[in-house]
Amino acid sequence: MRHMKRSFLALHSLLQESRCPCALTSARRLFSACASSPKVCIVGGGPAGFYTAQHLLKARSDLVVDIYERLPVPFGLVRFGVAPDHPEVKNVINTFTQTARHERCSFYGNVSVGTDVSVEELKKAYHAVVLSYGAEGNRSMGVSGEKLAGVFSARDFVGWYNGLPSKKELHPDLSCETAVVLGQGNVALDVARILLSPWDFLKKTDITQQALESLGASRVRRVLIVGRRGPLQIACTIKEVREMINLPETKADMLPGEFEGIAEALKDLPRPRKRLTELLLKTLKVDEGQQMVDKQWGFRFLRSPVEVLPDADGKKVTGVRFSINTLEGSGEEARALPTGQTQDIECGLLISSIGYKSLLIDPSVPFDPRTSTVPNEMGRVSDTSDFGQDASCNIITTRIQPKPSLIHTREDCTAVAG
Repeated sequence: MRHMKRSFLALHSLLQESRCPCALTSARRLFSACASSPKVCIVGGGPAGFYTAQHLLKARSDLVVDIYERLPVPFGLVRFGVAPDHPEVKNVINTFTQTARHERCSFYGNVSVGTDVSVEELKKAYHAVVLSYGAEGNRSMGVSGEKLAGVFSARDFVGWYNGLPSKKELHPDLSCETAVVLGQGNVALDVARILLSPWDFLKKTDITQQALESLGASRVRRVLIVGRRGPLQIACTIKEVREMINLPETKADMLPGEFEGIAEALKDLPRPRKRLTELLLKTLKVDEGQQMVDKQWGFRFLRSPVEVLPDADGKKVTGVRFSINTLEGSGEEARALPTGQTQDIECGLLISSIGYKSLLIDPSVPFDPRTSTVPNEMGRVSDTSDFGQDASCNIITTRIQPKPSLIHTREDCTAVAG
């Protein structure tokens, strides 16, 4: 949220200085007619795009906002990224809908900026262009075998069960007993929870019918959630862990040896981290009555993938070889270093939830491929060599950057898309 406010202040300042553009040179019908009112184009109809539009419309009563989205429908990750059993998070759609209905706001879906219309054309039609298209690429594991059948990114898997049009044909094979999820953020736990949730519970959510049928026939009974660092660096929230613990007919499968020395560190932890760690320690104590449950889930720490293991035909995943790590340093800054030891974990489904990366949508937009970011200073695109100094249009970004988890709060909504 802090980043978006900075970007908004920069944009508002630029609009105060800008002047109305001349008659439009583009004949595309996507553009509104030129008027005396300041006009802003927002590229991306996700959470950050709508929050930006909302604030701009409130800030100036004469400002006009057009939102362009590559999908036919708005709301981005709120619609296609939030877990189907978290309807309360999607309530923000009601606010976004009011913004979309505003008389000075227009939404144009099924428009790919960079393909259907260029940023240069947008510059000629608007006082400012806001880049708010988020992170649409997947981070690579960088290991052999990651292209095998049965290996998916969490972004694709979540899109499949949430009805993202481009993931309709994903068809994950859920006939295996064990699934491994790489990463220990909220998205990783969302994936694990959906894989293990009872069918009767899932059918009450807004999960797609296709995914519901596949999960109803699933043979997955064990999900391991693997991270490269330790219990004190886990990235998920306490709410997500509680949901895993409370899954019906499911028990936690933890390794006590991975928690050595953790209890002694509790007194020095910040309160949110302390509460989460206490809950993790509590999961080590499993009641006898839970031993006969049908499904299991568990965290595995200090492991990094070094190879995805194929079957005899070399086509499908059968396991993952992990490097066993040790930590250098402590707290949030601790680094995982390999010890030279490895461990193989068998699985028939591997889902990588190690984050996303932004992509270049238009060659005229400055882009740092190393960090997958649009260079900016307080939200304003900092490299203007390709844009010139045309005062009639300014390029703003809501901090396009990778984000390792999908939205769960308003602040996350802003950060994910920006």
